Amino acid sequence: MRGVIWLVLVFVVAVVSATTLGSNDGLVSVYWGNWRTDLSLNLFVLIVLGACLVLMSAVQAINSLVSLPRRAGEWRALRRERAGQAALREALTEYFSARYGRARKAAQRALVIAEGTSALEGDAEFLMLCQLLGAGSLHRLQDKPGRDETLRRALRTATGMLRGASRRSEDAARLLAAEWALDDRDGPRALEALEALPPGAARRTHALRLKLQAMRLVRRPLEALHTARLLANHQAFSPVVAQSLLRSLVGETLEGAHDIQQLRRLWSQFDVADRRDAQVAARAALRAVQLDAAEDARQWLRPFWDRLSELPREDREAVALALIEARAGIGGDWLPRLEAAAQAYGHEPAVVAAVGMVYAERQLWGKARRLLEQAAASPGLAARTRRAAWRQLAALAREESDEARAARCEQAAAALD
Repeated sequence: MRGVIWLVLVFVVAVVSATTLGSNDGLVSVYWGNWRTDLSLNLFVLIVLGACLVLMSAVQAINSLVSLPRRAGEWRALRRERAGQAALREALTEYFSARYGRARKAAQRALVIAEGTSALEGDAEFLMLCQLLGAGSLHRLQDKPGRDETLRRALRTATGMLRGASRRSEDAARLLAAEWALDDRDGPRALEALEALPPGAARRTHALRLKLQAMRLVRRPLEALHTARLLANHQAFSPVVAQSLLRSLVGETLEGAHDIQQLRRLWSQFDVADRRDAQVAARAALRAVQLDAAEDARQWLRPFWDRLSELPREDREAVALALIEARAGIGGDWLPRLEAAAQAYGHEPAVVAAVGMVYAERQLWGKARRLLEQAAASPGLAARTRRAAWRQLAALAREESDEARAARCEQAAAALD
């Protein structure tokens, strides 16, 4: 197709030339001193055009000759720039290939090349990337002093960059610093690096993950819990992992309470979703019992007993076992909901044990005995709960002056140790 187009153009030029120059009626006379030369108009036009071409070629040749040193310098600078870029790519390849010694050398070579190259010397992002690669390689090689010094140089480089590029590069350096501090098990230094981030960068998922690890490292479980809640809202974890992590952090937070006032403050600071979690409420109730605040424990458990049918079986078991520990001094207002629970979930050992223990606490011996015997004989119940049921049955037997049955119950409880 291209050949056909060129052929058509040649014919067009031939037709135009024949039409314009075909008559050749013009005459040009050139006088020089005593000489006179007559030329046809067509020949004169061709000579003028040829002279112009020769003149332009001469000018271009002289210009090329004069600019040769400058172009040679640009060519050498281009070669150095390409060599620097190649060294940077090599450093990246070696770093991701886990050859950290080679990656550090390649990054250093790129920096050396950049020192004598104007295009690279003014490219702060190029220098920053080389320095971060070198610092990362030194971190992998466990050269902490060298890593920290290289990181400080990278931060100084970031301050000399344009505003937008400087902010991005500085954020990258601080996130890496926090990550490396966590690898060193240095929680305070990691938090210091994260606190230096602007609000937008601090809310990124990776920054929140690092903050969560740092909070757990410095043993600040409540702040770690709030951070984990943010990550869960951002869907940074699967629902199962998020729930497990949040419950674990709640447990750590509750264990840090040393009196009931502190425990109440922590409970009020929990997220609404945490306070509606039956497992969390059960952990809080158990901690309240340890701090001699059974009434608070029952207050936190009561909403779950009011909607026991909405809970899955493992949650019902958790609140039931927690109520067993918090039964001391329980009031009669609990009896209707416990009777309803025993009728609805008489096949679940934990619920049966909880109702039986509360009946025994309220000295309803006749109702308590059957339920406690059922719980004590249940193999699916925890040994501690079964042991408590046997001992409660022994106490009931002594109330009825049946020492033989009390002894058998005590033996059954001891057999579970």
